[in-house]
Amino acid sequence: MSLSSKLQTLLPKQRWQRWLLEAGLIIAVIGGVQIYQTRGLPEGAAPPLEGLRTDGSLVKVGAGDTATLVAFWATWCPVCAAEEGNIVAVASDYRVISVAMQSGDSAAVAKHLKERGIELPVLVDADGRHAANWHVRGVPTHFVVDGAGNVRFRVVGYATTWGLKARLWWAENFTA
Repeated sequence: MSLSSKLQTLLPKQRWQRWLLEAGLIIAVIGGVQIYQTRGLPEGAAPPLEGLRTDGSLVKVGAGDTATLVAFWATWCPVCAAEEGNIVAVASDYRVISVAMQSGDSAAVAKHLKERGIELPVLVDADGRHAANWHVRGVPTHFVVDGAGNVRFRVVGYATTWGLKARLWWAENFTA
């Protein structure tokens, strides 16, 4: 076997190993960023969250509920606008409490929802009181709360439909 043929058999193996190492490094960086972003967010028992939504219904998070997605967002947030379809899709299968943080009063939030074609009741947090209670520093921020009222997952930034549904499914089926 010539030297060039030996090199050709070695290169694909080395390339595959390099790609695997790079993929692992990317996953580690993304995981590290997520850990950094979720520092200080509630763990264990979910903080109180109660109020009237834009449709007039009372909403409350606590023990005895089904798995719930609590999604903090804002009308002025471009990432929130990009993921709004994901939240609506999740709401078709799971309980979602959508919280409009510092986005104006109920009328302003309802107008925004109508303009965007979103039919999802929203808890308006005009003064940021709920966000402060949940230690939310930026939007979008998502919490998955299990049926016992415990925060199981925390996600800051863009979240996919399947990622949120997988976390909700886990919280619903594997309550601690």
